[in-house]
Order: sequence, then structure tokens, then C-alpha cells
Amino acid sequence: MIETRGRHGGSASTVGGNAATVDSPVEAEIDAEAHLPAKTERESREPDPPPNGGTVAWLQVLGSFFLFFNCWGTVNSFGVFQTYYENNPYWSETPSNISWIGSIQAFLLLMVGVVTGPIYDRGYFRTLVVIGSFLVPFGFMMTSLCREYWQVVIAQGIVVGLGNGFLWVPSVAILPQYFTTKKALANGIAAAGSSCGGICYPIVFRALEQRVGFGWATRAIAFIALGTLTFSICIMKQRVMPKQKRKLLDLDAFKEGPYTLYCVGMFLAFTSFYGPVYYIQPYAIQTGLTDTSFGFYLLPILNTASVPGRIIPNFVGDYIGPMNVLVPAAFLTGVMALIWIGVSTLGGIIAFACFYGFFSGAFISIAPVAIVALTPDLRKIGTRMGQSFFVCSFGLLIGTPVSGAILTSTGRWIGVQLFSGILLLATASAFFAARTCHVGWKLKVKA
Repeated sequence: MIETRGRHGGSASTVGGNAATVDSPVEAEIDAEAHLPAKTERESREPDPPPNGGTVAWLQVLGSFFLFFNCWGTVNSFGVFQTYYENNPYWSETPSNISWIGSIQAFLLLMVGVVTGPIYDRGYFRTLVVIGSFLVPFGFMMTSLCREYWQVVIAQGIVVGLGNGFLWVPSVAILPQYFTTKKALANGIAAAGSSCGGICYPIVFRALEQRVGFGWATRAIAFIALGTLTFSICIMKQRVMPKQKRKLLDLDAFKEGPYTLYCVGMFLAFTSFYGPVYYIQPYAIQTGLTDTSFGFYLLPILNTASVPGRIIPNFVGDYIGPMNVLVPAAFLTGVMALIWIGVSTLGGIIAFACFYGFFSGAFISIAPVAIVALTPDLRKIGTRMGQSFFVCSFGLLIGTPVSGAILTSTGRWIGVQLFSGILLLATASAFFAARTCHVGWKLKVKA
């Protein structure tokens, strides 16, 4: 028997400590392939297709639900802080200045997401979630100690905003790894967490602020955030690693009409959408439609209606196409913002909160799914989504302060209502133009 040499010139391999002779160079080659390190074998193997169901997959939806619950949920809850800060005993600022706190928080949510996207692509999913899960409760803890306006801007606006930014990308990026055929439904269920956070946090804050004061009411929110985010850390995991690292920019995308029109629509949407969310409570209280005790619950009512608005249209979108849901949802949200002008009774403002919450929830939650339909090369979806978030972030930054400045300068609510309504109708027009450029005028096309 002749001992052969391996491909690297070494002697024949041994298995289990017993020498194993090889009869030919061909067998030596086969034997070497069979004993390649397991890690290399895993790296060369294509990942299994998304399961589209099962316990592990739906646990990711639940974990993403709680990430939404805290990142967008805290943004959707700022209206209750807006109302409190306008009458708080520590400092006095205009509604426009106060709204900068919430707008900075929302701006950082999307802006930081542009940077954390490539970090996520490098496999740091858990790191991002852990950092965000620390910053959000920490920011609220520090807010509970604040006694000056600038301190609240730093603690609630910047620190919580940064934490939200670290949570945002993992909350949306993890679901496509587990779902393809049910991705819109899964995204809608997860996105409903933002509405649930917008229900829970205002009620908790209002109930506790009256009993134990601002400090402990805000700390209670911090403890809820810490508990729910810890749950997400425990159950969520990245299923596959991207083969290619995502580029931060794809400027050629703006040469495509549908994508550019979509980004314009999203900028207009986030500039105008949060006007009613931030100001529905002050409007109802200051115009005498209700007293302070009930006025604080209008925001939770709006967010409650947003829960089915985020799930049902997304379910429909899996069958008829996300753009075919996005356009009418944005249009009806704009119509509701204009109907707000004629609301003059308590029943009317409650009905407005319900309808506005439903339709706005629909177009906000399905918008990230719609961009997939406008992207020919899905390998660039992360970059294109990041760029659209970057554009949207400036709408979030300026939208509510502009509404507050209109209110301060005119002293009338009709300017705020027209600002939101007209821009939301312009949003629907931009989305319709994007759909038309993409698939033409055919109404029965799944887009």
C-alpha cells in the first residue's frame, strides 16, 4: 500500500487517532473535500428559504412588535407630553418650541436608521437592539429629573431619539428573513406595536401624573420600555447574514421616476401626518369640546383605531399590491384632516380620531412594503429604503414645529388643519404618480 500525500503536501489524514491510508490521489482529493472545516461548508451553502410561519418566525413578529411599541410608540405618544408641557409648572414655551422635542425624537429615529442599516448588514443585530434598549429607558429616566426646557430637549428629544434609531432598522429588517408570501401581514402586525405603544404610554402617563406626579409617571414609562425591550432581546435572532454589504447610497435610484415620486410623497406625508397626532388634545381642550380629564384620552383613541388600520390594509396589500392600498389610504387621510376643520362637538372629535387613526395607520404601515414594489433589483432594497428614510426624517423634523408656528402666529386652528390636509392630499397625488409611472394607468395591476 502506497501512502499518498494530501493536496497541501502533508501525509494521509488520520481519523480518531488511527492512521488511514489512501489508495489514490483521487481518493485523497475526495477525502480532503469531505473533511473541510464545518464553518467553510456552512458559508458556502445557500440559506434555506424563509419559513413563512412557525413558532420561531412568529416570535420574531412579536419581538418586532415590541420594538415598534417603543420606537414609534414613544413618537406616537408625544402628544400627551405636548399637552402637559404647554401647562407644566417648571418652564413656559410656545407650542412650536415644545413640538421640537417630539420632532427631534422622530427625526433621529429615521436619521440614525440610515447609519445603523449598514451596521445591521454586518451582523450586529443584537448589538443595535441592546444599545437601543438601554438608551430609550435611560432617556425617559433622565427626562423624569428635568426641570428646564433644554434638559428635556436633550433627554427626551436626543437620547430617546437615538435609542429609537437603533431599534428602528432591526424592527423592519428582521421580518423579510422569515417571511416572503406573508411579509405585508407580518409587517402590519409588527407595526401595530407603534399604535399599541401610542395607546399604553399616554394612558399610563396621564393616570400616574395625576397621582404621583410627572417624575414617577415618566419613570413608569421607562420601566415598561425596559421590560418589553428585554423580551425582544431574548427572543429575536438574525437568521441569515447578507452576502454583500449594503451601500450607504444609491443615487442612481433618483433617476427613476417612481422612486423619486415615492420619496417626495413620503417627505410630504411625514411633514403633515403628525399635526393631528400632536395637536388633537390641545385642540379639543382649548376649543371647549371637552375638559382636560377626557381630552388626554383622544390620543389613545386615535392610536386604538390605528391598530386595525395597520393590519387589515396590509393583509389586503398581499393580494392586490401595496401601492394599490397606499394611494387611497393617503388620500382618505388627507380628506379626514380637512374634515377636522368642521369638527365642533365631542362626538365629532371622537369620530375624527377614529377615522384619522385608521386611515393614517394604513398608509404609514404599508409604505415600507410599497417601496419593494418600486425596486427592480431587490439587492438594493436596503439602500433605497435607507435613502427614503433620510428624506422623510427632515419632514418629521420640521412638520410639527411649522404647525405650532402657524398656530402661534395666527392664533387659529384652521391654519394647522389646512397645512395637514393639503399636504396629505399632495402626498396621495405623489403616490398615485409613482404608481402610474411604474405600471401605467391599468387599475387591475397588482402594484
